[in-house]
Amino acid sequence: MAAKWEKKDSNQGELTFEIAPDMIKDGLDKAFKRTKKNLAVPGFRKGRVPRQIFDQMYGEEALYQDALNIVLPDAYEEAIKDAGIEPVDQPQVDVESMDKGKAWVLKAVVTVKPDVKLGDYKGLSVTKQNTRVYQKDIDAELEKQRQQQAELVLKEDEAAAKGDTVVIDFDGYVDGKQFDGGKADNYSLELGSNSFIPGFEDQLVGHKAGDDVDVKVTFPKDYQAEDLRDKEATFKVTLHEVKEKQLPELDDEFAKDVDEDVDSLEELQAKTKDSLKEQKTQAAHDAIEDEAISEAVDNAEIADIPEAMLKDDINRQMDQYLANMQQQGIEPKMYFQLTGTTEDDLRKQFTDGAEKRVKTNLVLEAVVAAEKIKPSEDEISAEVKDLAGQYGMEESAVRSALSDDMLKHDIAIKSAVDLIADSAKQDKKKDSEDKD
Repeated sequence: MAAKWEKKDSNQGELTFEIAPDMIKDGLDKAFKRTKKNLAVPGFRKGRVPRQIFDQMYGEEALYQDALNIVLPDAYEEAIKDAGIEPVDQPQVDVESMDKGKAWVLKAVVTVKPDVKLGDYKGLSVTKQNTRVYQKDIDAELEKQRQQQAELVLKEDEAAAKGDTVVIDFDGYVDGKQFDGGKADNYSLELGSNSFIPGFEDQLVGHKAGDDVDVKVTFPKDYQAEDLRDKEATFKVTLHEVKEKQLPELDDEFAKDVDEDVDSLEELQAKTKDSLKEQKTQAAHDAIEDEAISEAVDNAEIADIPEAMLKDDINRQMDQYLANMQQQGIEPKMYFQLTGTTEDDLRKQFTDGAEKRVKTNLVLEAVVAAEKIKPSEDEISAEVKDLAGQYGMEESAVRSALSDDMLKHDIAIKSAVDLIADSAKQDKKKDSEDKD
């Protein structure tokens, strides 16, 4: 009997399937080999009892459960292929019949991917993107580079101003007691950087090197250390040095210092314009892609998302995020310590967008099916080469880590994304247009 699939609701159904006698026999043989290793029967050495004797003493049925455990994974895999369904969770399997000499009949309650009814996904209206580079953009970028090239010069007997850098000792107290992390010596702080508790930096403006200042602040309600939230604190601060920024002149020499490949400020401006143009073009492409795909998802009709798919997405996002941290040398435990968060906090962070991510992937897979997108061998080879270069791996290592089916899936999804984005029409105006 071919596998029989009967849908019960939007995401669940009952799969009835058989395990053929030849597969059962193979399972029983393997089960017996495992069992006899530890079987002691009078008249036979341990592990040497013949099958015929075992069947006479215990009955073949004694092997059924072990045999079922052995053959079930392959039988279930064949059944879901035959039924043409895509499970998203572990099935609940019950035995219908296990009669000797006959096929075994099983029933499984299976959760499957929800059906997707595509709406419009080609030629969608998206917001018109402005990729023009204005002079103000170039000026802002050059000013940023000037700030990066600035020198700190000691101010003699002059008061600190916003933008100056002060070298300080500080010692913090809450309710008259010191607290962890509230003390440091020779700490460099740029006034106006907002890197300290609100109000701290402002109270150092107007003071000179050698001054002792009592800085009084209140910790924010969302401060990472729970025991300090909304608490008033006093920091005893000693100013050792006050330094001001000295910015370089915007001239040819500055241009050469910033970029050794240019000989003049004019060349640097032109190069900066090209770079900004590239950035804006990429940002525009990304914005169009995001808007078009979001609209395609909104246009589609999707049944309720199974909880298993949401959990799988959240776990995958967390694993990827923590793996990226590890690549930077930050272990998960250290990450949570540094950020003052927990694994549950991170899980909640990814839970918020899980339904949207899952729906998006379902719609893209539906587009792949509707457009009959089938990546070629050349596309697979190109993808392998790209991944190898991206991660500094041998192409053979990429092939070992990723199956052809996984590669084909990823390439097909990318093709679907490109199809939706490239066909989109930029005919919506932004709420506020950029002005020169």
